[in-house]
Amino acid sequence: MEGNSGGQPPKLLDQMRGVLRLHHYALRTEQTYCHWVRRFVKFHRMKARSDLAEGKAKVEAFLTHLAVVGKVSPATQNQALQALLFLYGRVLEQPLEQVDAFRAERKARVPEVLTVEEARQAIAQLSGTPQLVVKLLYGSGLRLMEALRLRVHPVR
Repeated sequence: MEGNSGGQPPKLLDQMRGVLRLHHYALRTEQTYCHWVRRFVKFHRMKARSDLAEGKAKVEAFLTHLAVVGKVSPATQNQALQALLFLYGRVLEQPLEQVDAFRAERKARVPEVLTVEEARQAIAQLSGTPQLVVKLLYGSGLRLMEALRLRVHPVR
């Protein structure tokens, strides 16, 4: 890589960024993957590249920690896993096989729904344009921004 003096390998995150850019990953993906690599390195208190050895066990310990102690969502844990799989597979060229960490639990999403009477009482508290927008939201199922972007012209 450019700017590399003394024949030393580039710093890990610089190398990671280089490979991500070589493969045309989005800037936001680059930032996110580097974030997870930083957290991984900090979690294991790594000081040198040799500390990255035994990657599978370290990745499993980190992901399990995220799920159990950090209580992250499954999507967040999966994002961290993908970043670390990229690090080991594409950057270090030491692909990890069958990472088996404790998986974060998906929380049940129970929607909160107003009764018809509660909806009537809420709408009655409003007047004018806000009341019209709320009635549109309630009656048509529009999203908030969809209702706010409506103009008289499209309604005619």
